Amino acid sequence: MRNITSTVGSFQSFLGGDEEGGQDDFVEQSNGCCSLSPSERLYGFGGCLLAGLVCMILSLIAFARPIKFALLFTFGNILAVGSTGFLIGPLQQLKMMFDPVRVVATAIYIICVVFALICALLIHSKILTILAVIIEICALIWYSLSYIPFARRMVSQLFISCCDTSLF
Repeated sequence: MRNITSTVGSFQSFLGGDEEGGQDDFVEQSNGCCSLSPSERLYGFGGCLLAGLVCMILSLIAFARPIKFALLFTFGNILAVGSTGFLIGPLQQLKMMFDPVRVVATAIYIICVVFALICALLIHSKILTILAVIIEICALIWYSLSYIPFARRMVSQLFISCCDTSLF
């Protein structure tokens, strides 16, 4: 039990949770807002992440049918992003998603998820669906990079240096 608690506490600390509080503090906080034990949280995280990855892999099989691809891929992304809610709690997950550092990437990601689903389910436009999924992937990558210190700056500098060519 102590090992699982320390693992969940490490994940919370890595994801930007309360670094000053100890592992016992984390268990007390998690018991106050949720009735899941630390091991159940890890199982929920793993199961949700695995289901999301399976959906994303299955979407590659359905790539020839963009509408099915978009549905599976988008659902898999939502499961994968939501899986960390088991570790840090849904409220903390939302707070972190709408942190000023991530708010633009989160908004673009949510808009693209909704747009991809609308294009796939209502409009039935393959081109718009694929375009929305491509932008959704880029927004998800940009969002994910916000959790790694200086990653966004390095990626931005890489793109600037690749695009900054002189003609002479």
